[in-house]
Amino acid sequence: MVWKSQGLQAAASQREELRPVNASDWPTIEILFGNKGACGGCWCMYWRVERGGRTWDAVRGTLARTQIRELTEASALHGILAFVSGAPVGWASTGPYDDFPRLRRVRALQRERPPGVWSVTCFYILPRFRRRGLGTRLLHACVELARAKGARVIEGYPVAVRGSMPDAFVWTGVPAMFAEIGFRPLDNLRNGRQIWVYMCDSQVGR
Repeated sequence: MVWKSQGLQAAASQREELRPVNASDWPTIEILFGNKGACGGCWCMYWRVERGGRTWDAVRGTLARTQIRELTEASALHGILAFVSGAPVGWASTGPYDDFPRLRRVRALQRERPPGVWSVTCFYILPRFRRRGLGTRLLHACVELARAKGARVIEGYPVAVRGSMPDAFVWTGVPAMFAEIGFRPLDNLRNGRQIWVYMCDSQVGR
């Protein structure tokens, strides 16, 4: 499952490829996330730790790096990597809802859920490749991956943008991305957060 394009957003010599992460990708993730672990030592572990505060403070950084490496090498990590001319430039995290226990702690994201729910939880794109539509393409690939793995419903948690917001504040995506792919918002907007839902059964053939 690989998506390739030589699109309108980059020079003709820059070939873009998106594919699911695999067990041999730890060196690629390490290069992409860099010394900061993508952002603030997160290493894409924020939603995988049940509590914030001191619990999260004890994990982020070195321990988060160790844990995401273990998940990767155990083939327990789901997500999409983006490459341009062979170099990693972006990442989107997805997986079964239960892979992200912290979601259950956010009041704005609580609801009764049917079986088979997957979540798209975060995006990381190198600064020079942002605002080119790559986030939307990563999201589309996440949807295709989740459907292939048997997801019946896919959730996203974009942040409602108010004016000009730093990129670090919209790491869960923005509503326009999700709307373009076919997600629809639930009536639960609270503190700038809202659940967006993609019903796989109703999107056959998209």
